[in-house]
Amino acid sequence: MWQAFRNEVHTRGLEIVTVGMDTLGAESCRPFIEAANAEHPSLIDINHVMAERFGVINIPNGIWIDEEGIIVRPAEPAPVPGGKTPPPSAPPVGLPQRMTDILTEASKIVTDRDSYSAALYDWIEHGSDSKFALSPDEVIARSGNRDTSTAEASAHFSLAQHLWNTGQRDAAIKHFRETHRLQPDNFSYKRQAWSLMAPPEAGPFARFIQGPMEGQESDWPFESDWVTDVRAMGAENYYPLFKE
Repeated sequence: MWQAFRNEVHTRGLEIVTVGMDTLGAESCRPFIEAANAEHPSLIDINHVMAERFGVINIPNGIWIDEEGIIVRPAEPAPVPGGKTPPPSAPPVGLPQRMTDILTEASKIVTDRDSYSAALYDWIEHGSDSKFALSPDEVIARSGNRDTSTAEASAHFSLAQHLWNTGQRDAAIKHFRETHRLQPDNFSYKRQAWSLMAPPEAGPFARFIQGPMEGQESDWPFESDWVTDVRAMGAENYYPLFKE
């Protein structure tokens, strides 16, 4: 979908750069990039460096950067511009229960696609004169504070990834848990840890399992999972609405 939008606007001066964040490396993201026939830069960030430096705490997020390399809008929910969000539908029959639960909650999530699309097209047309291009002070104000908890969460997450990739799974889980405690609103950190725990029986759905499957509940090492968190916060609150 981003490729189609890129085809539409590239000649008007906008380039799209997509970044897949995945500790497991390039092979986890490659099938999706190839399926999209991406012609724009499609990067893979195995260490979540972009998330840490740009404040990405959920996906999809977008960051607007102008011709001078200056951020004019910090990370915010970024539904693909154009088109219409399809109405909610029942999950297909026969999926694992975890996938059914995920799709049911996902169908309730609200995105402000129209507002975001209008803003992005306005920026493409008017550049720095667009009312949606923020001043440096506004960008900093919207970027949030990098307090001690946020910095410590980043450190624990980096250590957890290293431990996981070197086979020290129990130690990694300990640091993933500490990351979640320190920055509980960061779904990028949570989703990465949850996806690493998908059991073999998840089959082709393994990359999307974000919580314990049936029979795995007693072995689940985290205090939360995607479905539980979204139900607690309300799916309608999963993404903040677009702010001019």
